[in-house]
Amino acid sequence: MTSIQILDLVLVVILILIVLLGFIAVLLIFKMRNKDNEIKDTQNKTAPKENVNLITRNGKSINSIYKFMEFDEITDNMIARKNRKQYVMVVQCKGINYDLLSEDEKNAVEAGFIEFLNTLNFPVQLYVQTRTLNLNSILNEYEKRIDDINDQIIRINSQIEMAKSRQNEDAVKKLMFDKQRKENILEYGESIEEYTRRISSSQNILQQKTFIVLSYYTAEYGDIKNYSKEEIADIAFTELYTRAQTLIRALASAEVTGRVLDSEELAELLYVAYNRDASEKYTLRDALNSEYDRLYSTARDVLEEKKRRIEEQVEEDASRLAARSIIKADQKQREEIKKRTKERAMEMVEEYKNELSPQLYNETKKQVEEANLDEEPNQATRTRRVIRKNI
Repeated sequence: MTSIQILDLVLVVILILIVLLGFIAVLLIFKMRNKDNEIKDTQNKTAPKENVNLITRNGKSINSIYKFMEFDEITDNMIARKNRKQYVMVVQCKGINYDLLSEDEKNAVEAGFIEFLNTLNFPVQLYVQTRTLNLNSILNEYEKRIDDINDQIIRINSQIEMAKSRQNEDAVKKLMFDKQRKENILEYGESIEEYTRRISSSQNILQQKTFIVLSYYTAEYGDIKNYSKEEIADIAFTELYTRAQTLIRALASAEVTGRVLDSEELAELLYVAYNRDASEKYTLRDALNSEYDRLYSTARDVLEEKKRRIEEQVEEDASRLAARSIIKADQKQREEIKKRTKERAMEMVEEYKNELSPQLYNETKKQVEEANLDEEPNQATRTRRVIRKNI
């Protein structure tokens, strides 16, 4: 073989080796990818469903928000905890100002509190929570009342105009007195609202609330494996409510009143405990009104909203039209009465024509024609008296 043929053969062998090496590399890459996918599938199958990591204040990570919050749910005025093995009911206490009591009253309160401690045959916990007093609800209530008084004054004004058109002085005086009284109330209410709003915006008003926490463990009842979740909750509620009523009656001897918190108040209690800073600006009631607990956020249909506004406008315009129509109809009726009154008065003058002197007859007719019945509603009666007096 010549040297050229040898070189060609070597090149062919080298090309075959390169192709084989490339094919082997592709096979290796494909096998490695399959292996990685198998490992990922195995990890996904064996991994727990709750894979969201949360970090607590002490730096410990947990995989469930419910473990962080340390309660399962709120149901039937109770807090369910520890996988429904513990139920909690809370009693809110309203105390008295001990420093303002006399010595005898202080002794009576102390004796009552000792009696309360002696009657306890179950464990209790005391919990004190300090909140910033939110005056928005009070201010909103004041605003609604002020708007209502404004509406009443507007209605009184329309009644006054109607009474004036009828020349009913007694009704006008009565309505004016009622209007003045309403205006005084309105002025006082506006000043109170302005003062309260200024105070609430300039400083934080703190409110301290005291609670007594009662707990019931399902283990106290015995074996509950054969009971349903609802039956266990009923048992816990019966026991906790009985304890709460016993506690409230015992506190009454120490001049302290108490009441059991409902489910919404329990939610607010926990909301403030877990969101102390945010609760001052954004309350639980604001969150509930915003419907953040809904799975889907929905808004009122635009067409329905337009229809509602149109109906409100129609109702307002109809009220105004009805008021104006009543006044105009009353004026028209009064004009008709005036006309008929003058016609009857002229008929009466004609009846006594032969008994009157020409001068008196002419003067009487002139007076009837020029009479202003708005100022003298009984002009016909007066005319009759004048005629009879001059006969």
